[in-house]
Amino acid sequence: MSKMDIGISKSDREKIAEGLKHLLADTYTLYLQTHNFHWNVTGPQFRELHLMFEEHYNELALAVDDIAERIRTLDVAAPGTYKEFARLSKIEEVEGVPSAKEMVDLLTHGHETVVKTCRDVMKIAQGADDESTTALVSDRMRVHEKTAWMLRVLNK
Repeated sequence: MSKMDIGISKSDREKIAEGLKHLLADTYTLYLQTHNFHWNVTGPQFRELHLMFEEHYNELALAVDDIAERIRTLDVAAPGTYKEFARLSKIEEVEGVPSAKEMVDLLTHGHETVVKTCRDVMKIAQGADDESTTALVSDRMRVHEKTAWMLRVLNK
């Protein structure tokens, strides 16, 4: 097998991948939380939230694949266990079933957390002149910023 040569040093690829691992863990944890809330939401906004959460978790399911594949493209193994995700994620798991309002608040915070992780990864990728990771992370940031905004206005 030939040595990888995409114009990014092995050291930089490993730093970028480490940041992407955190993004993957945050995204997967948010996916799981969103899916949980989709199943368990109740109250007057049930239908609206149930359908919105479904849209969100479907989008997040595609995102985790894109992020994991970028890690692999950098020739680093992607994390793939709950244990690894729990260690790497800044998003806390939720005990029990919160109220619909609390679900919206928790998801808003989760999306904002992912935005901050994106910002961290973007700095590393830009420093290594990794346009592919920068583009991926920029796209993810835009999605999470918009989703957080849409969730935030529900509880105003």
